[in-house]
Amino acid sequence: MSFEIPHNSITALVGPNGAGKSTLMRACIGFERPDAGRLLIFGTDPMQDRVAAVNATGYVPQASALYRNLSIGDHLAMARAARPSFDRAYATRRIRDAGLSEGRTVGGLSGGEKAQVSLALALGTRAPLLLLDEPLANLDPLARRDFLTTLVEDIRERGAAAILSSHIVTDVEQVCDWVMILVDGRVTLHGTVVSARETHTTVSAGGLGGRATVGTFAGPGGEALALVSDGGPGRPSSLEEIVLGHLAAARTNRAALQ
Repeated sequence: MSFEIPHNSITALVGPNGAGKSTLMRACIGFERPDAGRLLIFGTDPMQDRVAAVNATGYVPQASALYRNLSIGDHLAMARAARPSFDRAYATRRIRDAGLSEGRTVGGLSGGEKAQVSLALALGTRAPLLLLDEPLANLDPLARRDFLTTLVEDIRERGAAAILSSHIVTDVEQVCDWVMILVDGRVTLHGTVVSARETHTTVSAGGLGGRATVGTFAGPGGEALALVSDGGPGRPSSLEEIVLGHLAAARTNRAALQ
């Protein structure tokens, strides 16, 4: 893979389980070592200067990293002790905006509240890059909307960048500027959401007439749909349809190689 993440943007990182999304994020902060190639965080190789790479990132892992027996305030204090540049006042404001108090114990929080605490801790780093690994997975629709609203406000306010890994494409479509589809450790599509929509159309799989397809997939009603990028007729594709088409193509290619 070869890609760059622009400033002042949110990139949706999507792909099937096992594609390498979490591995990529962990490599950005030195938790994983690339087998080959170079990975630079603002010009810094995490393998050569992990402190600088970590200081440049705010990270929300897929599995909760919160301690259930500690309070929210305890977590804020730990973050400040671990990273002297941590902006506790800013993180506290985000906690209060989410309707939470520092005295509450993590074990008594809902999934959505835990996600808001994790996001506040990441935002409190004031890091120019946020890595968010499936933070929406266990949230209800309202909690997902609150989480994404907070994220967008921060990114736009600071001109930072975020990589948001998620399987819930319909949600991230509303807030992401860029999309990167990762399959089997390879980037199959990377560009702005606008350009992806402009270059893909969706048609009935039964009316292709010999047109080359990116991939075919089932529509909401079970109908067979095809994603095409030949500039021909068809209705504009949603981001979800673009992702489904590329993932279907990867599945077909994988089956052909077996």
